[in-house]
Order: sequence, then C-alpha cells, then structure tokens
Amino acid sequence: MLIVSFLAYAAFALISGDPAQTLLGTDATPERLEQMRHQLGLDQPFMVRYLKWLLGFFTGDLGISYSYRQTVWSLIAPKIEVTLCMALISFVVIVAISIPAGILAAQRSNGKSGLLSTGLIQLGMAVPPFFTGILVSWGCGIVMKWFTPGDFPGLHSAKAATALRHLFFAAVCIAIPRIAMTVRMLRSTVIGEMNRSYVRTAISRGNDRRGVFLRHVLKNSLVPTVTFLAQTMAEIVGGSIVVEQVFGIPGIGRLLVASISNRDYPVVQALVVIMAFWVVLAGTAADLINQRIDPRLRLGGGE
Repeated sequence: MLIVSFLAYAAFALISGDPAQTLLGTDATPERLEQMRHQLGLDQPFMVRYLKWLLGFFTGDLGISYSYRQTVWSLIAPKIEVTLCMALISFVVIVAISIPAGILAAQRSNGKSGLLSTGLIQLGMAVPPFFTGILVSWGCGIVMKWFTPGDFPGLHSAKAATALRHLFFAAVCIAIPRIAMTVRMLRSTVIGEMNRSYVRTAISRGNDRRGVFLRHVLKNSLVPTVTFLAQTMAEIVGGSIVVEQVFGIPGIGRLLVASISNRDYPVVQALVVIMAFWVVLAGTAADLINQRIDPRLRLGGGE
C-alpha cells in the first residue's frame, strides 16, 4: 500500500501541467499563480508534500479538491458508498448463480447439456457490460419503466428502494461476464478433480458418490474458485466505471473520469489508493477463506 501510494503521488507530481494555472485560467498574473501554488502547498519539496499527504491519509485528511473546492473525503465518501453497494450486489449475484451453475455444468458436461452450457458461457464472456447496460437501460428503464436511466435518487433519499433497483440492474450487467468466467473455471476444476485417482479409488471402495463429491471434490475445487472470486471482487470496482456512465450512477467511476480530465490530482490520488486497498483486502480475504477450506495452505502446512 505504501508503494502504491508513493507511485500514485509521484506519477501525478511528474505529469506536466500546473494545477494553479488550471484553477485560475490563462489570464492569471504570475503573482496570483504564485499565491495559489503556496495555498495548495505546491511550492514545497516533493517528499515534504508526500509525507504530509500520507500522514493526512491516515488521519482522514485527504486534502482539498482543486475543482470542487471542498475536502476530498466529503466529496468521495458518498460516491464510494454507491459504488461499493453496487459492487456488493454484483458479487452476491455472481456467487449465488455461478457456484450452483458451475457444479451443474460439471455434472452435465457431456452431450447436448454440455454444448449448451459451453455456448452460454462463451456468450456471457463475449458480451461487454456496457452493451448489456444499454440494452437493460432501454428494456427495463425506458420500456418497462422499472427505473429512470440517468436519474439516480440517492441511497438516503425517500426513493431508496428505487435507488437499489437502479443499482441492481447495473450490478447484473457487471456480473454477467464474470458469472460466465466463474462457471467456466469451476466447471473445469470440478471435472479435473473428478478424474483424479483418489476420487476413483474412493468410489471403487464403495463410498457414496455424492458424499465424495461434497466432502472432497467440491472443497478442493473451491480453493482456486475463491481466489478467482477475490480477483473478481477487486475488478468489479474498476469495471464499474463504464457501467456507471451508462446508467448515470454517481459513483467513483464518474468522479474519477471527471477528476482526471480536470487534473484534480488530490481526488485521483485518493481514489487510486482506495481502489488499491480494495484489491489488497479482497486478496487477503481470499487467503483467509482458502486456509479455512484447505488446512494445508496454513503456515506449517496445517500441523
């Protein structure tokens, strides 16, 4: 996290362009530009600015937005809430559908059922979320009028139920290709595990096939799947940027794009570090869950 924070801060410090010039315009006098640079702390050495920013990050002071002239945290906090809510809904949909579908696809991998599942998986992986979002916005929003595209009422408004419905459809569009990828991975993992010698030995000795599948095959197959789901959870936040644009949802995606365009470096730096923290958190959660599933992954080999 420290490395990511340093690289994020250094990258925007090295990018050409003067935030003071951007704020004041091309008609600003040199004296006014110098005063603005001093007000923003841009006249201080790089390491001094970075250490002050890092200390402020741990204390909740992320600086002042150049464009919006308000604290970065007060600006991004409601956006993070919206994006995380959509990400969690999408993740629940992915897990609820992909795990049973992956197991079912593995058990029916032969014949017409196998061909059908393979075709659906390829179709789900091929369709990009923004295209699905356009179709859903038109079908469910404009035609069915289940929500109003571009009009997000807010999670804490009187229309919170409408806001959640809005987020649900966006989350489904994000989830569809990741459901297909998870089903494909779980299907391949289960089939490979079923063909291993210990499974054939256990069944040949009279053990119940269903019991062998639940106690051994499924547990061993879930380890790589949980790791993949953690990666998916990390990617959902980054992948929500385009979908938020399609559905008009005021999440961190729209804010990040606008802040990059406006050279609002404090906002971009904070969002980059927060998204990196989300990736680290998802990976750590996957490691802990996998250690509970398979004791051999623990330190000492589960002794």
